[in-house]
Amino acid sequence: MLIIDKNNINSIDNWQELASLHGFSILINKVPTWTSFDVVAKLRNVLQIKKIGHCGTLDPFANGLLILSCGKATKTISYFQDLPKQYKATLKLGATTKTLDPESEEENITDISHIKNIDIENAVKCFIGEIQQVPPMFSAKKIKGQRLYELARKNIEIELKPVPVRIHNIEILDIKFPFVELLIDCSKGTYIRSLARDIGNKLQVGGYLTSLSRTAIGEYKLESALTIDDITKKI
Repeated sequence: MLIIDKNNINSIDNWQELASLHGFSILINKVPTWTSFDVVAKLRNVLQIKKIGHCGTLDPFANGLLILSCGKATKTISYFQDLPKQYKATLKLGATTKTLDPESEEENITDISHIKNIDIENAVKCFIGEIQQVPPMFSAKKIKGQRLYELARKNIEIELKPVPVRIHNIEILDIKFPFVELLIDCSKGTYIRSLARDIGNKLQVGGYLTSLSRTAIGEYKLESALTIDDITKKI
């Protein structure tokens, strides 16, 4: 299985031939505002390869590692999707948003002057291990063939059932009220926006994500990832 990244991109010559003969996957550093499908479309245009798929959605406001599989390697997409993920996330306490991220207006602004570092540490510990997590309404998850964000935009609310996910570890990197920076290792299917919401609810002050970066997928690291510009310069 060929993985193209910063370490070997200079050795790649004929991208189209490689995709048709063997296929390959490529580590991409997604920039904020782009959707995962934007990255697929841009890479198709740059490489002139039609058969490209991404191996796990990353929210538009987020940046970080996105793995794309090309040509015959699209059969490996499920392998990458099943790998554990790592994220660096910044949580803002004392407010909520409908989207659980900075893409919508703040609501339910709450005083957090009584919250101490130890309170955050204790709250975070409650979410390590296997937990039941309710997905965000604004997400690509499908219910009866419709994506949740499509229903949410129509103001159609449905009762979402919690699903089991596993949080392997949460490290508190920094606390500068009202912001808390976390490093999270988790299973596939984990929504970090939901985790931020749930930590805020545990502290009874609310919370939402202000930034999110996917730093690893299994053994594959963000620091090895390429930008679309990196690839364009090599074509």
